[in-house]
Amino acid sequence: MTGQSKCWSDRLSESLPNRETLSAHPWLRPVAVRMLHPQLWRLQHEAVARGVAVGTFWAFVIPFAQIVVAAAHCAWWRANVPAAAAMTMVTNPLTIGFWLWLAYQLGALVLGEPMRAVEPAVDGALPWLATVGLPTILGMSMFAVGGAALGYAAVKLIWRFRVWAKRRARRAVT
Repeated sequence: MTGQSKCWSDRLSESLPNRETLSAHPWLRPVAVRMLHPQLWRLQHEAVARGVAVGTFWAFVIPFAQIVVAAAHCAWWRANVPAAAAMTMVTNPLTIGFWLWLAYQLGALVLGEPMRAVEPAVDGALPWLATVGLPTILGMSMFAVGGAALGYAAVKLIWRFRVWAKRRARRAVT
């Protein structure tokens, strides 16, 4: 394949860190030995489901170093590291504004606060955070927990459906 005709999955796999890169990262030194375990890099349905859940959770919880934190938790939870790294891309510099706005809307709705137009921080960051911080944090927390649970369940259902479809196709041939 030429450089211009690469599909999106090839570009994504090239941009994600590999085992050696992650195990050499200074923040991951305490779990570097576990990061090299082959089980964390295989496509097994339970590990992939856990990886999707871990990656989705950390995508919404912290705004930076998401891949590193997700990878460390993958070593702890025996989750698929590439799936977690890919799911942290849900929130990126291009989409974070949308997610923060949506989180504020959801948090304000849950707290019963009136939805206001978010204005720029003129008087400083602290008064601005006092008005929009709690609803936004609540909304992002709900996205983290709900997204992790939904991602885990979706992977399990899709995997089960694929196995069912393969078995059905095999039975139809015989």
